[in-house]
Amino acid sequence: MKYSLLDLAPVTEEGTAATALHNAADIAQHAEKWGYSRFWMAEHHNMEGIASAATAVALGYVASKTEHIRVGSAGIMLPNHAPFVVAEQFGTLDALYPGRVDLGLGRAPGTDGATLRALRRTPNDAENFPRDVQELLGYLAEAQPADVIKAVPGYGQKIPVWLLGSSTFGAQLAAHLGLPYAFASHFAPDYLHHALKAYRDNFKPSQYLDKPYAAAAMNVFAADSETEARYMMSSMQQQFIALRRGMPGKLKAPVEDISRVGSPQEIAGANHALTYTAVGTKDTVSRHMNQFIDDTGIDELILTCHGYDHDARLRSFEIASEVLNER
Repeated sequence: MKYSLLDLAPVTEEGTAATALHNAADIAQHAEKWGYSRFWMAEHHNMEGIASAATAVALGYVASKTEHIRVGSAGIMLPNHAPFVVAEQFGTLDALYPGRVDLGLGRAPGTDGATLRALRRTPNDAENFPRDVQELLGYLAEAQPADVIKAVPGYGQKIPVWLLGSSTFGAQLAAHLGLPYAFASHFAPDYLHHALKAYRDNFKPSQYLDKPYAAAAMNVFAADSETEARYMMSSMQQQFIALRRGMPGKLKAPVEDISRVGSPQEIAGANHALTYTAVGTKDTVSRHMNQFIDDTGIDELILTCHGYDHDARLRSFEIASEVLNER
């Protein structure tokens, strides 16, 4: 099976957006050596701890620093954009790096109300998501001589389009359109199995796919000792606690005792969001990862490691690749 990597380009307390983006390219360079097939980045706005807001630009930088690994958005939040502009952006990426670009689309705005207004969008724009997806697919299709509007670059380039989701809505739409589907189980575990079942049960073969192709994400914090792995994971736990408090910021340094950071209820909430997480040594993460693959029957596993130390993240992805290459 294929496996890929999602990097949110985390900006640490001691770091900068520039460092985060350089780190992303470094991880991608290692990932293609370790056998990862795809490198995903995601659109988030007004978040000091994530440097991938201009996702197409960030992916272009990563693609320029790598040789063959595919680069993709997981995702572009389509309600924030005109479908025509997205077609041009990813058409440009594909023109520069042919055969290496994937366009994953999400329905959530990925930000707060005030930022939506700064983007000149409204919450109601998400209601147009199915129509916008079909419009975008039209721009990426083969243009006809009579077409008044053509995405240049973009049209006829056959860029793979994915739908992403954390509920059954995206699964149903992906099934209806015959598109590949990815579930964000690394932070939204509750509807994973419902969404995968809805996608497979309702899938309609299309010009894009003959049969369903499903991916799902999980966190991996792998290290040479259980203590190191738990220590690395504590930064992600702190991030969720801060989000629930309405105080998002840069990624915090790990701590040895997470109970000193949050209340039992806050830690429980963070741990629930991180239900699908493999944390520990190679043997431990191997059990978790293989169980996740077997339970879901996915065609592609997406791994993410929102850790503080760059070298520790590299080691985590390396250990995970060893597990998957041995599978």
